[in-house]
Amino acid sequence: MTTSEQGILQALMELEKAVQSMPTANPKPNLLPLFARIDELARRLPTETDPTLLHYLQRKSYEKARLWLEGREAENQAGKCRQ
Repeated sequence: MTTSEQGILQALMELEKAVQSMPTANPKPNLLPLFARIDELARRLPTETDPTLLHYLQRKSYEKARLWLEGREAENQAGKCRQ
């Protein structure tokens, strides 16, 4: 895993943690900075990055991207984009 991919995975895990805290958090966490950070990190990925990961990030399929980065791609459900 590249350093860039590690940064994205860390940001995705922070996002997941923030989303899970929403039902009981007061005040609610602001997710916009996390989305912006993930988008910025994704823009910095090199052109040779796996197209599957790029697809997940471009489509904002953050859970699928996290599973892919964790080596758990087999757990991803086929979406509308897959033939």
